[in-house]
Amino acid sequence: MKVVIRAFQERDFENLYRLLSNAQVMEFLEPPFSKEQTESFLKDAGLSDPPLIYAVEYNGQFVGYTIYHDYDDNSMEIGWVFNLAFWNKSIASEITEQLIEKARQAGKDETIECAPEQEVSKHIAIRFGFEQVGIIDDLEVFRLHILKSPCS
Repeated sequence: MKVVIRAFQERDFENLYRLLSNAQVMEFLEPPFSKEQTESFLKDAGLSDPPLIYAVEYNGQFVGYTIYHDYDDNSMEIGWVFNLAFWNKSIASEITEQLIEKARQAGKDETIECAPEQEVSKHIAIRFGFEQVGIIDDLEVFRLHILKSPCS
């Protein structure tokens, strides 16, 4: 399987709108987005500098996005939102592996926030060694501590 994380482009708008306007995809996130909300989200989160989200492609096809940005001074937040057709294909696991390595290279921990009902996200967090550290704003927070070398 070929999963690619890349910068968003304006041409991604229609694909992003199809994703964010789907009630099942958005069940644990927010109410489905309008075109105006999607346009604002793409501008503010995907086309910002630095971006807060990145487009994800699977075998050259847009499947959704991943979250990767500073959570606090010591960690990066990660997450993912995918089109229903790409659920249960291990894409989130592959992305998690890539982002753990990226955070490790930056010397930062990783954080995942998810609704308590998001069993798949919690399962992935635990499988990759994240520990639940609490609840903030009704979201479960999981943290993966990146081992730093003694010389850093």
